[in-house]
Amino acid sequence: MLINNTAPLVQLLNERKINSVVITTHHKPDGDAMGSILGLWGFLREFVSDVVVCTPTDYAENLFWLPGNEYVLDFEKSANEVAQKVAHADAIFCLDFNRLSRINQLGDLVRDSKATKVMMDHHLEPESFSHYTYWDYEASSTCELVYQWIANEFGADHVTPSIATCLYTGLMTDTGNFQHNNTKPATLRLAADLMEHGADHLTIHANIYDVFSLDRSRLFGYSLYKKLEIIPECKTALIYLDRDELKAFHVQTGDTEGLVNFGLGLKNIVLSVLIIDRTERIKMSFRSKGDFPANELAGKYFEGGGHRNAAGGQSTDTLEATVEKFKRVVWEYQEQLLAV
Repeated sequence: MLINNTAPLVQLLNERKINSVVITTHHKPDGDAMGSILGLWGFLREFVSDVVVCTPTDYAENLFWLPGNEYVLDFEKSANEVAQKVAHADAIFCLDFNRLSRINQLGDLVRDSKATKVMMDHHLEPESFSHYTYWDYEASSTCELVYQWIANEFGADHVTPSIATCLYTGLMTDTGNFQHNNTKPATLRLAADLMEHGADHLTIHANIYDVFSLDRSRLFGYSLYKKLEIIPECKTALIYLDRDELKAFHVQTGDTEGLVNFGLGLKNIVLSVLIIDRTERIKMSFRSKGDFPANELAGKYFEGGGHRNAAGGQSTDTLEATVEKFKRVVWEYQEQLLAV
């Protein structure tokens, strides 16, 4: 269900009445986050004289090749510059998140800014902070929404090869390389459209999936051989990693991306969970099959949420306490898990 009240914004852009824009996305941005903000950045430069793209934190190196990446400001490294841009922006586009807490300290600056706020997102239960909204929880990705908005409101001829490359990247990564259940016929038609606009799917795939370090490969092997636990009575797979293990494999931002998905590749597994001690707090990733609501479990017990089959959570407890809590509460969902 698409909610779109951006018609006045489209008119302002067409009339060149917006002079400065900031585009941002969530903490530790993934392929959809970076693809959507850089794709939108490439488009808005045609209409706005000053367009700045920034992230709340760093992100994985396998996204550095994206067109426009060299212009991204990392708030943690350029806090004063980003703060100035946010304070003086005419409009702030918030992509791939729907709660200002998802952008950490940057969220306070965005909330306090007098700029017009625009939210483009596909996650459930959005927070009411934006003046304009382009939101659809049924969309495969935020990149899909950015393409729709450009094509439907301005015309698809505005999509250059660089924009198409960014948007295809997010479409591909948020659908698990078109393997997740958010891949619909329209998703594949959109992928074809982006290829026709200049996205080279082979190069994009290679740049995203074929560039990881030896340390990351060894981390995955270690995790699957030594750390993978199965709770067969609940059709659940679990991996948890402590700080020493992260240090031993020289884990960098993005190195654990995709690890949680391996549990779902096992026969009779419906729920896969990855729990990582990130020092400041425990981070959790949830993936599920069928109609099991991973987001419900994450939201009820671990301050999280997201999509039905892909959600995140966190905990301020110790790693050990978080793992024990998960092992305890998952039994509440045994009947639902066994029914899938």
